[in-house]
Amino acid sequence: MANSDPKPGEVVPRSDEIARQEYVRQGMLTGDEATHRSLASQFGMPIFLDISTYRLPREYYKKVPYAFAKRHVVMPIKEEAGAVLVAVSDPLNMEPLEELRLMLDTDIKAVYSPRETILNAINEAYRQETGAASELIAQMGEGEAKEGEVEVYDLLDENSLQSPIVKLLNLILIEAIQQGSSDIHFEPLEDTLRVRYRIDGVLQARHSPAQEFQAQLLTRIKVMARLDIAEHRLPQDGRIKLKMGRREIDFRVSTVPVVGGERIVLRILDKGNVILGLDKIGMQPAMYEDFRRLIEIPEGIILVTGPTGSGKTTTLYSAICELYNDETNIMTIEDPVEYNLKGIAQIGVQPKIKLDFATGLRHILRQDPDIIMIGEIRDLETAEIAIQAALTGHLVLSTLHTNDAPSAITRLVDMGIEPYLLSSSIVGVGAQRLLRRICSECKRSYVPNDRELESLGVERKDLHEGVLHQGAGCSVCFGSGYKGRHGVYEMMVVNNALKRQIVKSPDAVELRKIALESGMSTLLDHGKDLVLQGITTIAEVLRVTKGSEDKF
Repeated sequence: MANSDPKPGEVVPRSDEIARQEYVRQGMLTGDEATHRSLASQFGMPIFLDISTYRLPREYYKKVPYAFAKRHVVMPIKEEAGAVLVAVSDPLNMEPLEELRLMLDTDIKAVYSPRETILNAINEAYRQETGAASELIAQMGEGEAKEGEVEVYDLLDENSLQSPIVKLLNLILIEAIQQGSSDIHFEPLEDTLRVRYRIDGVLQARHSPAQEFQAQLLTRIKVMARLDIAEHRLPQDGRIKLKMGRREIDFRVSTVPVVGGERIVLRILDKGNVILGLDKIGMQPAMYEDFRRLIEIPEGIILVTGPTGSGKTTTLYSAICELYNDETNIMTIEDPVEYNLKGIAQIGVQPKIKLDFATGLRHILRQDPDIIMIGEIRDLETAEIAIQAALTGHLVLSTLHTNDAPSAITRLVDMGIEPYLLSSSIVGVGAQRLLRRICSECKRSYVPNDRELESLGVERKDLHEGVLHQGAGCSVCFGSGYKGRHGVYEMMVVNNALKRQIVKSPDAVELRKIALESGMSTLLDHGKDLVLQGITTIAEVLRVTKGSEDKF
């Protein structure tokens, strides 16, 4: 059979390796997925298009190195009739199955699954379980800590030669990513090192490695970020680029000398967690329509305000992604560039070579842009260039650190911008916060008291069936009662009445009064709606909006 062509529809005997090799040699079989699936069918190999529900005990995966499974794209998925089913993406590649048979010391039965399906299953199976870092800390004895060696490129690739410190840091990074952390804090105290994760905007304590491991753990981070490990007196900034399976994750590293040692904070920039799209970030329908109309204006400035970590950059990224097309030149200047956007020219600020926002913005204007995004307006020079760009036919999007939308006008005037220039250039200002969602696993209803309702300005008749909701606290949300976040927004569209007031007196109180008369919905209004919908709690709305409402 090896020396003759196969007949149409002929089933190739699965044991006939010579025939399969001959087909490959003759070029009759290629490596694409359709061919592999057809080949698996011919060989009588079971086809599993979804293996996400199958999972063997963790002991099996400890016997099969992660690097082996990833390299050969093979995945043990379940036990059946005294054998272990192994998903393969290439029915012709039988060699890894022989090695697996030796590793697992059992019979192997191959089944076919698409390559992407197997790779996703590998990443899920080899994730470290919650608490693995704590277990390692408990197991680590004195004297085991060593200096960090080389940078780890894949956090899931366990290497028996790694020192306990390297393994511990890997476990902490993996755990933080899996729990949806935005930051990891390493804080030296008198007798220990406290490790905290910022989850959904709130810091939560996680680990406390012994003091003897403090210096080695922080040194390991500095080695990975390529910082000066001998410098302990000055703050340093760096970046780490790592892989977790097939996910590429960036970490922004900041070190600061404090009493007791060095404090290090890692900001996690996980591209896999970014959701872009104005229709996906939680705006109310009316506000979404207002914002859509604003970004379609060919010239002017649109500002998004809010504290650090309130999702301003995500909102601007969503806006420019919607505006992108082959006929438009969009350029950005950011500090730093957090996520790469396809087809958009992004410039990162580099103070060491004197490339700041103002300098970068001047050069962007010579690149014939249609739309410009400025990461943040921090000083008078940047603000002046942004306004000149808006007045000369460009749409400019940027962020500002203020509590609410009307205060952005006042802030720019305080910087030194003439009010008449602001009235001519700014077309809209948005403010936003991120509040925590009630955990869906432990969500329960309750009857609120009058004091709670009064604090938010909600009447009892507005409640659905007379109840609100809150989280009881469970293992999924780590006892907090919250899991995930939702945006709250307000949008001030600069109409003629606001323009006249800006020229007359850019007072935030007066601007807010006119904006409310014009129909602006506030952060608190949006928060009320989310409470009544059962998405969040009264306490959470008051926590994130209090600063924007107190002075009015």
